[in-house]
Amino acid sequence: MTSPLVLLDLDGTLLDSISGITASISVAFRRCGLPIPTTAELRAFVGPPIGDSMRAHGVPEDRVDEVITAYREDFGVTGMYDATVYDGVPELLADLRAAGCRLVVATSKPEPFAVPICADRGLTPLLDGVFGAPLDESGTKADVIARALAAEPEPATSALMVGDREHDVHGARENGLDCVGVTWGYAAPGELAAAGAVVIVGTVDELRRTVLARLGDTIAPRA
Repeated sequence: MTSPLVLLDLDGTLLDSISGITASISVAFRRCGLPIPTTAELRAFVGPPIGDSMRAHGVPEDRVDEVITAYREDFGVTGMYDATVYDGVPELLADLRAAGCRLVVATSKPEPFAVPICADRGLTPLLDGVFGAPLDESGTKADVIARALAAEPEPATSALMVGDREHDVHGARENGLDCVGVTWGYAAPGELAAAGAVVIVGTVDELRRTVLARLGDTIAPRA
């Protein structure tokens, strides 16, 4: 029996990374002479591809690349490692792996950032892979999920996405997967339900129980 696969979003699901991301976004807008988004608007930047968020918050199309460049220059120096693993997440990952699940991060964050961040925060030894967007952030969350699925050594007996934003739900559905939504991330009220998350959980313990219950029949504990 092959192992079931749990695909995990990074920002807002495994990591509380809002302070580093929003600080670097504010720096980028200021350097480019644009009005800095409000606190509520900055929160909405966390999760979706950064280019999409720039456009949604008024950055002219001909300046999107300029603002993204300014963001990444600051983020790579100051904001990248300003992130904290949510309480209980390491134990959750260890328990799911011990139960027989394969665990793979699938994030819209560019992979050249996601991989070292996972290593620096101590998540890498608890994961079976880290997949992110290309540095130019072309494609969608669905594309990241599809690449993670295609990289599996054998087709998973079953697979499930876990995330905190609507694009996690939509990306999972485009790949024929259900998505469990978590409320400790950065979604607006009602966002996950409206997107169609099959279950919405409010604690790490509840997430553990939900994943094990939904994948239980396909799990073979690791030796």
